Amino acid sequence: MSNTSTKPAEASRRDRFVEANLPEPHLLPSLEAVPAPARQTTNATHELLDAHLGRGTDARLALLSADGWGLHRTSYAALYEKVSRVAHVLVQEMGLVPGERVLLRGPNTLMLAVGWLAVARAGGVAVTTMPLLRAKELRDVVSKARIRLALCDERFSEELELCRAMVRMGDTSLLEHVAHFNGNGADLERRMATRPDTFEAWAGKSTEPALIGFTSGTTGVPKGAIHTHQDLISICEGFARHVLEVNPDDRCCGTPPLGFTFGLGGLLCFPLYHGATGVLAESLTPAGLLQLIQDTEATLCFTVPTFYRQMVPLVQQYRLGSLRHSVSAGESLPATTRLDWHAATGLQMIDGLGSTELLHVFVSCKPQDYRPGAIGRAIPGYQVVALDEALQPLPPGSTGLLAVRGPTGCRYLADSRQSQYVRDGWNLPGDVGWLDQDGYVYYAGRADDLIVSAGYNITGPEVEAVLLQHPAVSECAVVGAPDAARGQIVQAHVVLRYGFEASDVLASELQDFVKATIAPYKYPRSIVFCSSLPRTESGKLQRFKLRLGPGASARAGNA
Repeated sequence: MSNTSTKPAEASRRDRFVEANLPEPHLLPSLEAVPAPARQTTNATHELLDAHLGRGTDARLALLSADGWGLHRTSYAALYEKVSRVAHVLVQEMGLVPGERVLLRGPNTLMLAVGWLAVARAGGVAVTTMPLLRAKELRDVVSKARIRLALCDERFSEELELCRAMVRMGDTSLLEHVAHFNGNGADLERRMATRPDTFEAWAGKSTEPALIGFTSGTTGVPKGAIHTHQDLISICEGFARHVLEVNPDDRCCGTPPLGFTFGLGGLLCFPLYHGATGVLAESLTPAGLLQLIQDTEATLCFTVPTFYRQMVPLVQQYRLGSLRHSVSAGESLPATTRLDWHAATGLQMIDGLGSTELLHVFVSCKPQDYRPGAIGRAIPGYQVVALDEALQPLPPGSTGLLAVRGPTGCRYLADSRQSQYVRDGWNLPGDVGWLDQDGYVYYAGRADDLIVSAGYNITGPEVEAVLLQHPAVSECAVVGAPDAARGQIVQAHVVLRYGFEASDVLASELQDFVKATIAPYKYPRSIVFCSSLPRTESGKLQRFKLRLGPGASARAGNA
């Protein structure tokens, strides 16, 4: 490293948009004390990067990144230098000021991780999006968070450019500057090469925003969950320390994108905070994940139950002796999947209940503490209770709405739904379950109509809105249907316009239409054609009847 260090923007230059759009004080969650030995930090990158430098550990491996050409090794010292260089580009060339939002787009690569850390180091607010999002979905995020700057993987630039054209027609300040990386025409690597390799981290308060995680609610309108620098440290001291017991010898791999807070914690923040190694891979099949575990000698694996189910019959083809923990989250973990995985690997699965609004997992337990049927107990620092319809605590064994409070909590960006998620300081994630006498949490399902398919959260109204744009569709309703492989699949019940006939060809056409309009994982894998939709006398749709199965006249097309 050189001795050249440039200070970040002056503290007086601030973007206070996020601060101005926080929930009203009476709607904020009650925050509990951070579990010891957590440190108060002014910038999370101090703990994720600086803490590992200058003590003879500079050469320790921070990240392993996999692509088509092999595995690339990045030490803590090299990562610090790359992050510093990108932070200079953000501040001095793109004009980033503390508090300003920066959109990040791309799959799990070294440069995406570098970009995220650089945004945090410069005092910006990272908004990492799923690489599969289409222009319309990106537009909703950009418009709501008022995003001027973006770092985008060049291979995923097409939809962002379409989004850029949309938003700039109405406001030229949105997506004013976009820098690309990972490609022949990428300019971020070229620009960062001439910048200093040290950058003094912006030092605000520990309660300054560091990221906004966008998640779709039951209406399909995106909600932005604001999290602070201290929140990032809290989850590293919570789930990572008390359940996973992450240590410097660990290598953490998995499938969740860094756009999911499940992936951000498990693959980046947890390993860096504890001096371990994060393993990043762009796109993984079940066989590919097993190969990655073998090739990197990974010790922790993070993925959804669907992947574990699909990996079970392949396990014997790979050397997995390095693996000490397998973590499941993102959807309900079937008992059969847990048992099959244990039989195949000898590992007891670590199940976790979490949410974007609380940043990461808040209910789990160590393998040796597992109790059949339960997810686990509240992570140290958190409290979990079951409430009745009047939001009064229920006794052990009684099923109710799960409520949570702890060192992290929900703060929606300018969203009236804050009052639904936070009540009297408690976070209400929308999960239903019960607790036993020892505080173990037993999950019963979702309180809303959210479809959870292979770990992805999908809302019916969003898919319905797309289908209704097709000339063949008169009415439609989208629900979740049980599926052995994915937990649920998106199922669309469609009433056709006069002149159109139900067929497998038309079903495929509707599926392709949805894939081309919104993220492909949201498309209906089952199309059920029907003559009418069940409604009440007042005209309200009776979704529960659709979940019972198609009528006698239904025709299904599956892909």
